[in-house]
Amino acid sequence: MVENGSVVDLDEGTFSFTNSISMEDKKNVVIRGKGMDKTILSFKGQTEGAEGLRVSNAENITIENMTLQDSKGDLVKTMNVKGITFKNVKVEWTGKPSEKNGGYGLYPVQCQNVLIDGCIAIGASDAGIYVGQSKNIEVKNSKAYHNVAGIEIENSLYASVHDCEAYENTGGLLVFDLPDLVQKKGGFCKVFDNYIHDNNFLNFAPKGNIVASVPDGTGILLLASNNVEVFQNRIINNKSIGTGIISYYMTEKPINDKEYYPYPTSVNIHDNEYQRESVRPTGHGRMGLMFRFKLKFGKDVPHIFYDGIIDTKTLDAQGNTVLDKKICIRNNKNQSFVNIDAEHDFKTISRDATKYDCSLESIKLDSNEK
Repeated sequence: MVENGSVVDLDEGTFSFTNSISMEDKKNVVIRGKGMDKTILSFKGQTEGAEGLRVSNAENITIENMTLQDSKGDLVKTMNVKGITFKNVKVEWTGKPSEKNGGYGLYPVQCQNVLIDGCIAIGASDAGIYVGQSKNIEVKNSKAYHNVAGIEIENSLYASVHDCEAYENTGGLLVFDLPDLVQKKGGFCKVFDNYIHDNNFLNFAPKGNIVASVPDGTGILLLASNNVEVFQNRIINNKSIGTGIISYYMTEKPINDKEYYPYPTSVNIHDNEYQRESVRPTGHGRMGLMFRFKLKFGKDVPHIFYDGIIDTKTLDAQGNTVLDKKICIRNNKNQSFVNIDAEHDFKTISRDATKYDCSLESIKLDSNEK
């Protein structure tokens, strides 16, 4: 019922809801609390609806200075919004991490001009901070912990994720391109100046979910991602994969979407700092089996993983990947690398990064970025 151009001021205190809150077809609205952990919207007793707060088909919406808790499904979902800002918003499931928790904390999907600033996400059974099928995105100064995926950018264009901290998730930061979605191909994503550490939390996603296959101990995972630059991050004590570059074929799921491109290309990983304790990688799931029977690294696990599955259409006459499609890895502190040769059943596993010692032009984001 709010009018266009209004500010909805919420008082300090805890407010309990039994159904979803929704807003549709509105412009220039601010929904504002008195501060994170001061204004708390609780959906713990929710009996109707799935989301906590849902905003759809809107323009220039700001949600700020509040905490939302314990919805059945996603805590804040915004869909088809042109101009959505989340500032100083905390989303959390307050009990122990569980597959019964909602999938997403902050969940803008099919949106334009997305800003997530100073937010916190805890306990999501999929991704704490998730941006999907959107364009012109900035995620900054935010934290995510005790989620399956801390921060995820999926099938989105022109995104930057910087000055964030992702820790004690299963996977810290994911950049995915998946099939069967409205927006087919993401890209032009910059991930920089983040602290991605100790993401060794046991995966608690529901079975069948794509992130259920993310191995515990993953720092950054790039799945079928194109035009991605990862630089100046601290990637510390993620026991299984510091940074993974993989094709969709590694999921072993069928591809029925004829427009989908399953390979990672134009990936530039440079000037990051890597550290890990001398411990064994995950023993769980298919990745655990690979570590045990195929890769056999023991405690000497390389920081940067590449599955080695190549699109032959990106090769020149000499069999080398053309420059603008290359995987480039250069100038990382404590850099170590492995090509696991998954395409040929791990027959020629190589730690030699020489052919990936190259540089790509820094990604330029869309001029309309927020």
